[in-house]
Amino acid sequence: MTSHKKKLAHLSKNDVVLRKLIKRIKLDPRAPRNDYFRSLVIAIANQQLSGKAASTILKRFMALWPRKDFPTPKDVLAMPTPKMRKVGFSKMKVSFLKDLSKKFLDGTVDVKKLSTWSDEEVIEHLTRVKGIGRWTAEMFLMFSLRREDVFSYGDLGLRNAIQKAYGLPKHPTPAQAAKLSEKWRPYRTLASLYLWASVDGK
Repeated sequence: MTSHKKKLAHLSKNDVVLRKLIKRIKLDPRAPRNDYFRSLVIAIANQQLSGKAASTILKRFMALWPRKDFPTPKDVLAMPTPKMRKVGFSKMKVSFLKDLSKKFLDGTVDVKKLSTWSDEEVIEHLTRVKGIGRWTAEMFLMFSLRREDVFSYGDLGLRNAIQKAYGLPKHPTPAQAAKLSEKWRPYRTLASLYLWASVDGK
């Protein structure tokens, strides 16, 4: 396995902008998200919300089960929809969480095989769940499966970061982003982490 130092050297060599970010930013270590159900619940909660708003709703959601660190799929299916709506979830998001829970329980989401599949196979598999699109699946690849070469053009924060870091007049087009991120292969995930950190002020 390639060392972290060599990955940084590769990015620095191939992209002068990233080289400057790498010199300036110290990334916080990220613990892998090994609980796949929890990871996907959090991803769905974060859809179309600010991080602060999603965090508040998640805290209220978890408080519905005060004796548990996090609810199981069975817990979520058994929780009445009105109670989940009260914590701040829309009716649509409750339906997404219920569908996710059902598909974890009936085996539609095959958690044992996810780590063995290619990135595109994982994306195709997860997007069978109502409410999970490509962006959510790509975040899962990055943070749960720890895939090293994922680039998510659908992420607004990442497009904002590229625009700022590279001095673009507007967001990069898909073609511009693809051409730029090609220089980062096979460590596009690490490049993305630095770009996100550059706009998060970390």
